[in-house]
Amino acid sequence: MSLLKIRQLFEYTAFQILLFVVKCLPVRASVMLAKSLAWIMVRVLPHKLSRSDVAQENLRLAFGESMSDAEANRIIQGMWLHLFRMVCEIIQLPRRFRLANCADVLNFEGRNACVRALCSDRPVLFLGGHFGNWEISVNTFGHFGFPMGVVARHLDNPFLHAWFKRVRESTGNSMILKQGAGDELSNIMEQRGMASLLCDQDAGRSGVFVDFFNRPASTFKSIALLALQYNALIVVGGAFRLPEDLQKDCRWIRFNLTTQDIIDAADFQGSNGINELTQRFTSSLEALIRKAPEQYFWVHRRWKTPPDARRKRRAAAA
Repeated sequence: MSLLKIRQLFEYTAFQILLFVVKCLPVRASVMLAKSLAWIMVRVLPHKLSRSDVAQENLRLAFGESMSDAEANRIIQGMWLHLFRMVCEIIQLPRRFRLANCADVLNFEGRNACVRALCSDRPVLFLGGHFGNWEISVNTFGHFGFPMGVVARHLDNPFLHAWFKRVRESTGNSMILKQGAGDELSNIMEQRGMASLLCDQDAGRSGVFVDFFNRPASTFKSIALLALQYNALIVVGGAFRLPEDLQKDCRWIRFNLTTQDIIDAADFQGSNGINELTQRFTSSLEALIRKAPEQYFWVHRRWKTPPDARRKRRAAAA
């Protein structure tokens, strides 16, 4: 057995131990565990390991110098708390969340508009970001009989990958590997099906630059191209955890499942349609993040590629 295989088995064993512990814990105890781990990330670990410096930089880029250090630190600690709570929620999800108790777990904001899109007999792209609990979102639509293809990258550890695949497909969804997802997404769109993907990662030099928190950010143009080619509807939304004062007397956790925007690709058929459509769903995602900024993953380098990167590449080629 190779060292890599041994390491992967060790990681999976540790994960299974975590699964067992979190499943046994009462909900409030799992919240306390998440708070303790978040405190360690912020107060104990060096900033290089916790990537707090990256988060601080991104918050400054997003909100400007008007954001105080105290507010930035509050959001960063809230971010780590959210991420650890999300891990616990994903572990508890199969046992705690059913169609029968959906109303106890979710406030569905913009439900009617979303259902109309689902029943439109047109292909639908669900767009979100590393915000809130994205697993809750796709799980919910599977419960209600609207299964979709969920685009996700292949995890390096095959045992962990298999576990997450089982969870994501437990309500009828199908997982699509991010690398080489184009053909599968095209097939889904041709069959007027539904697909879910995240739209908030840096696209490098080949992306289209649109404003995200008032700063140019390289964004994948493939989403707009797919929507325009198949005349799809785009639903921008996500599920974010409600504040603590609204969690009282709740058996598990309460989320706001929000339909932030519904975009019709037919409205963007002009010569600049790709840029305009990409800006529209990016602005919608930004508006959603502003509702609970501490539930966004600020350690991603969203503005990694400078706007002049493409011009420099073309000049070098010339």
